[in-house]
Amino acid sequence: MTKKASMAVIGGSGLYQMSGLENAESVDVDTPFGKPSAPITIGTLEGMPVAFLARHGIGHHITPSEVPYCANIYALKSLGVERLISISACGSLREDYAPGQIVIPDNIFDFTKNRVRSFFGEGLVAHISVADPFCNELSQQLESAVRATGATTHHGGALITIEGPRFSTKAESQTYRSWGMSVIGMTASPEAFLAREAELCYATMAHVTDYDVWHENESPVTVEMVIQTLNKNTDIAQKAIRNLVRDLNRERACKCGQALATALITNPEVVPAKTRKKLDLLIGKYFK
Repeated sequence: MTKKASMAVIGGSGLYQMSGLENAESVDVDTPFGKPSAPITIGTLEGMPVAFLARHGIGHHITPSEVPYCANIYALKSLGVERLISISACGSLREDYAPGQIVIPDNIFDFTKNRVRSFFGEGLVAHISVADPFCNELSQQLESAVRATGATTHHGGALITIEGPRFSTKAESQTYRSWGMSVIGMTASPEAFLAREAELCYATMAHVTDYDVWHENESPVTVEMVIQTLNKNTDIAQKAIRNLVRDLNRERACKCGQALATALITNPEVVPAKTRKKLDLLIGKYFK
């Protein structure tokens, strides 16, 4: 029988494995949306079953646009995951969010163009509420866990997701700043929205690696710059996750677990049997 985990970590650029997992095993999962980015590692951390998934695959061979977001979230849901932490690299669009620091964003601006943004369609419509795309309860607990490491931590700010894989032009970066965006990345969308559709709590630990390309006194972002900062911050990320797991409230007090209750609009009688079967993991408790 496949191991189950109630919490998962998705590692982005620079974080391809989770240290400290005891009795870890690799699980190969199939989903109606294809295979996830990589086999999922499940082990025990501070006495709690935790899953880990490398977003860009083993060896980082998947671009931000090619990440199988639906398969990743569906696979984690199928393993019993209720809470999901995203660890991501980001560029700062603010002077006070400096490289090496960590941001727990509280909103998202989706500026991607070529991605599947929903599990739904094919005869079943759901309008999910994402006014606040991050779980506030989980984000607060994550912030406390990161601060306990001693790292400089900021809570709040909008994370704009661009398509990538290229970095921004100076004109684009200045425009995002004028819009009031705080940090910039390439993978929060549609990951956060799919997590909400799957009724998972979702929070992001965003590691600031650079000032994008807008800062006149700093060099424009490069891959080398991103990796150097992330290598320095890996220990912080690992300690923060351990802190979070140790102190986590075991029962969810938020509404993420009932997100679909008010989102499904299609009459169940007209939903194609194939679609009902495909999405049973998500809608089964509502379509009985």
